[in-house]
Amino acid sequence: MDLSYSDEQKQIKEGVERFVREQYAFETRRKIAATDRGWLPENWAKFAELGWLGMSFSEADGGFGGGMVETAILMEAFGTGLVLEPYLPTVVMGGGLLAAGGSAAQKEALLVPMIGGEKQFAVAYAEKQSRYNLADVAVTAKKSGNGYALSGHKGVVYNAASADTIFVTARTSGGQRDDKGITVFAVDAKAKGITRRDYPTQDALRASEVTFDNVSAGADAVVGQVDNGLALFEGVIDRAIVALCAEAVGCMDALNKQTLEYIKTRKQFGVPIGKFQVLQHRMVDCFTNAQEARSMTLMATLKIDDPDATVRKKAASGAKVQIGKSGKFVGQSAVQMHGGMGVTDELAVSHYFKRLTMVDTMFGSQQHHLTRYGNLSMAA
Repeated sequence: MDLSYSDEQKQIKEGVERFVREQYAFETRRKIAATDRGWLPENWAKFAELGWLGMSFSEADGGFGGGMVETAILMEAFGTGLVLEPYLPTVVMGGGLLAAGGSAAQKEALLVPMIGGEKQFAVAYAEKQSRYNLADVAVTAKKSGNGYALSGHKGVVYNAASADTIFVTARTSGGQRDDKGITVFAVDAKAKGITRRDYPTQDALRASEVTFDNVSAGADAVVGQVDNGLALFEGVIDRAIVALCAEAVGCMDALNKQTLEYIKTRKQFGVPIGKFQVLQHRMVDCFTNAQEARSMTLMATLKIDDPDATVRKKAASGAKVQIGKSGKFVGQSAVQMHGGMGVTDELAVSHYFKRLTMVDTMFGSQQHHLTRYGNLSMAA
């Protein structure tokens, strides 16, 4: 199997790596993170100009005909610079929902302007009682005239403060944990009845607690089919997992590079600490873990569009388990080899460590996905 990139993919890789190198130096990122918005509109406009917001969508949807491989290339480079712009919630998740289940009218009204950099999205699905169960939905969408009225609470909604549209999973029928009865809605982020509590996350992103109080949503706000939104949403989350894994690989590569440079220059007992065999062995283990994470991410990237949903789910869960394991090892090892300064805000290592720690919890922990993988294997 030829796994080399095409000429177009090489251009994307070179372009995004150059952007990160020139625009996302560590001190520059710290300044961006300290702004109220937490990301730069001029960077987002640059993403649109370079075609990054539309490269993974079909030409029929206004994109450039790429796919998950192109998304992974971009996300890996973003990981090396800890890029803060909301690409994952807007493009991968919100755009993914529209591409997979949106009507022609919804794509024209939302997806096309998103590709042009004119709209941003947030996806509200997590609830305080749901843990990682996407079917555990207590937010309700009750029939109201020709549309619906949404009520309930969603937590840790990334990019809600900047979003123009919030995609919400709500229960339109059935019990709280039933697979059937979940519907995805595209709701105006400024709609009456929506209240937010915004906050920065540990890894310098922006999220919100969002409450819906009889928020009106017309029948045309439904993305996909009424009562059958879970399969659509699971597919998008699996793609988001693969994109997140690619970002984590970039984080690990950056951490290993910085740690190797540090142990080559930091001296103890008159010699660089990199001369100590125990640290050499630890660096080899870090490199091996990063390569294992890369291999699993590549496997998931190539299998995420498999027509067999079980193959797709197992690939995403398998990659997420490895990313959690490798990310924890690489992150903790980097901090340990840097010593106490490894957890200070002034050192980039601590920021990569925090991001990898948060990545492990997003969309399901190691244990959750290990269990999911096992259940899928037994059911096959």
